[in-house]
Amino acid sequence: MLNEPTTDGRLAKGEQRKRELIEATLRIVARDGVSGVSHRTVAREAGLPATAAAYHFRGIEDLLTAALTRCMDEDAERMRALAEEADGGADTLRKLAVLMADVVAKPGHLLAEYELYLLAVRDPELRESTHRWMEALADFARRYTDDPVRIEMLVGLVDGLLLQGLLRDDQLTVDRFEAILRTALGRK
Repeated sequence: MLNEPTTDGRLAKGEQRKRELIEATLRIVARDGVSGVSHRTVAREAGLPATAAAYHFRGIEDLLTAALTRCMDEDAERMRALAEEADGGADTLRKLAVLMADVVAKPGHLLAEYELYLLAVRDPELRESTHRWMEALADFARRYTDDPVRIEMLVGLVDGLLLQGLLRDDQLTVDRFEAILRTALGRK
């Protein structure tokens, strides 16, 4: 009993609040764009006291960085899980196509991700998390090919298709996504 770790409830509550604030940030970015994010609007969206966002995040940039990092890390983790089960076969390409169709079908979160993703264009410090996402896509592609051009093409293709998914009135189907992925990887 003496060596059991103790849990600080305040720490757990603080981490939970941070998660709530990040989720609220993503909802605001999806609805109003990055310009709609302020400590006050995020706290209100999260249903927390007005000072909560400022308490947990030094500035708006910290809050936006946390939101971007979370999105990119979650996406990279999903892609890594797919890559780990990939054996170069069709089943995993199909799973990626299903994932892409699901993401495009819920454009709010995807829109927020791309709004935040574009922040990394101006701020090199944000690129670490976007690079993790792109590297996870590249790792997935490496399960199907060792051609560096095809790998790079797949990374850009997935990003481009998801971004176009926000602009299209006629969403691509799972079958269409799969056909595009197969063609890009030379797996017709």
